[in-house]
Amino acid sequence: MTAAVRRTATRLADGRDLFYFDDSEPYVSGAETRELHDPRPLPDRFDGATAPTMRYDQLTGEWIPMATHRMNRTFLPPAGSDPLAPARPGSDYTDGEIPATDYDVVVFENRFPSLLAVPGEPTVTTALDGEDIWPVRAADGRCEVICFTPDASARLADVGHRRMRTIIEAWADRTAELGARDAVEQVFCFENRGEAIGVTLRHPHGQIYAYPYLTARTSAMLRQAHAYRERTGGDLLVDLMTAEERSGRRVVARTEHWVAYVPAAARWPVEVHLAPRDTTRPIPDLPALTDAERADLAIVYLEILQRLDRYFVSPDGSPIELPYIAAWHQAPVREGREELRLFAQLFSIQRASDKLKFLAGSESGMGAWISDTTPEKIADRLNEVA
Repeated sequence: MTAAVRRTATRLADGRDLFYFDDSEPYVSGAETRELHDPRPLPDRFDGATAPTMRYDQLTGEWIPMATHRMNRTFLPPAGSDPLAPARPGSDYTDGEIPATDYDVVVFENRFPSLLAVPGEPTVTTALDGEDIWPVRAADGRCEVICFTPDASARLADVGHRRMRTIIEAWADRTAELGARDAVEQVFCFENRGEAIGVTLRHPHGQIYAYPYLTARTSAMLRQAHAYRERTGGDLLVDLMTAEERSGRRVVARTEHWVAYVPAAARWPVEVHLAPRDTTRPIPDLPALTDAERADLAIVYLEILQRLDRYFVSPDGSPIELPYIAAWHQAPVREGREELRLFAQLFSIQRASDKLKFLAGSESGMGAWISDTTPEKIADRLNEVA
């Protein structure tokens, strides 16, 4: 682990993995260790468990996981209840997920995963109702939660550069470890922020999905990148980034190692991409970043998040916390690692201070996007609030 970050692994009471990522003393040096014992009387997670399944949609070429146990997952816990908060000092038992009374950054397996490998469950593909046209197999991936801070009232944008660097190290660590699993095809680190996005736990956190298939978005980008290389000999994501830099019209931030820009064909009311600038080597994923790139990312990432929260203002002039999704696009674990390249996409459904963009008939029914603004207007506003 680089950047003075210490990882400590343990198991929760039901057998799920948990990892502390510490950057503060006395933990980063190993002089002390976070609480490793989870006192909750939870049954073993695999007692009577069956793996979530997924079915292949012949119309679109997509796998659709079906995780019925998620119907009863936590939804907007009552006031005073926060399963992502540290344990209360002196308490014998709380139904929180983190045994320690404090932490820097922590990652653990989701209690209600949509992707889960169950020991002993077959991973072969079968036919639904005996019809070969409907392939079915276990959704044997993995879902993890990453808590950015022990402070439930904080925003990721406020954690500071050192803590953001620790989060980057955690993303990279989990990407590498999950990507080494035989069943995993791609790893996706992301954050949902805001109830308008669908967030049910307000504590600042993100998620890490290890998919046992290529997602539709990644498959589409891979097809485009391959066709572009066949046609031009170029690298699609590199050429898009360098074209944005040459134009400069939609660039909103540029550092030694990173460039942030609103893509020329942005579809969301607010959208920005953040990409590493080094074009001399492949950068397929977060583990491929150098120490210098990670340190620089910790600075520019927080700057972009802070600008997003100044994008819209209320009638009295106070800034509005933007509901957003922050998505790290990484190359698949196996195929396409020379054709796809790491970048972050941050976007929001907020189209005005008091209005949301709903994905109605054209977008949801046909996948035919209609933008409510222009990328240039988005870039101008992000530069205005810099």
